[in-house]
Amino acid sequence: MTATVSNLADRRPPSLDPLLALTAEPMNAVNAVILDRMQSRVALIPELAGHLIAGGGKRMRPMLTLASAALLDYPGSRHHRLAAAVEFIHTATLLHDDVVDVSAMRRGKRTANIIWGNPASVLVGDFLFSRAFELMVEDGSLKVLKILSHASAVIAEGEVDQLTAQRRIETGEDQYLAIIMAKTAALFAAACRIAPVVAEAGEAAEDALDSYGRYLGIAFQLVDDAIDYTSDEATMGKVLGDDFREGKMTLPLILAHARGSADERAFWKAAVSGERASDSDLAHAVSLMRSTGAIADTLERARHYGRRAIDALAPFPASRAKAAMTEAVEFAVSRAY
Repeated sequence: MTATVSNLADRRPPSLDPLLALTAEPMNAVNAVILDRMQSRVALIPELAGHLIAGGGKRMRPMLTLASAALLDYPGSRHHRLAAAVEFIHTATLLHDDVVDVSAMRRGKRTANIIWGNPASVLVGDFLFSRAFELMVEDGSLKVLKILSHASAVIAEGEVDQLTAQRRIETGEDQYLAIIMAKTAALFAAACRIAPVVAEAGEAAEDALDSYGRYLGIAFQLVDDAIDYTSDEATMGKVLGDDFREGKMTLPLILAHARGSADERAFWKAAVSGERASDSDLAHAVSLMRSTGAIADTLERARHYGRRAIDALAPFPASRAKAAMTEAVEFAVSRAY
């Protein structure tokens, strides 16, 4: 590989600012679609959906749709509605995830399920999925519909797979990677792939941008799983150690367990089963992850997939869009939140 994630000591810290600037104008059109399509005669629907949609998220996935279109110099506007569909799919999955995980905080705010209850959160998530499919049908491309509907099914499979792996200490790296490829990377890949479809850029461009999104999504989730043990609530916008207390088998835990002594492995087994879930247990878990190199190696894996994402952009000529998409990868693997 010739492309690398930049040495952060040689330049300013990577930022999403170039991607934000690149997509600012079309994102206004996307936001207008989102605002319009989240409306309903049932007042609770826009109230609850708006709580999450306006809750401070970066809108990374629809931005990637817009950036991919810019990379291809696509002059049309079909991707605006499709980017909104991508955001609706993502928001629906977040609403459902927070119910499944019994989450209390997201992006520094109380989750919708805590405010309005689980039934309302699930049903509004279903509403947003339906809106996403309406937008896909209106676009009229069966290929786009196939890409986004398949991604939606894969995401659901990944969430179920994660649920079955929860509190199972025998979960290994292969299953973990399959889970994050499904629950996170699939939508990143689909968000990027639909742009060359509407731009009629050909299969090679579709495959390249699919790879870019997929590897970026894997890197993004790896970093998320590492910082669940190393960041803080104010920075993350969620409770520190949620994954630990929920018995989620993420890579830092899998590596620390595999590398631990007999006593340490006994601790991990008790922790994953829910028997060791106090603040002091969490502090001990973080200490073990650091001493075994589990967190450092998780972040190194993220950098590896980040490099693969950047390499996937090699077929495209240098441009403002390519630079912004490259820096988005660098940001993803170096971010604090």
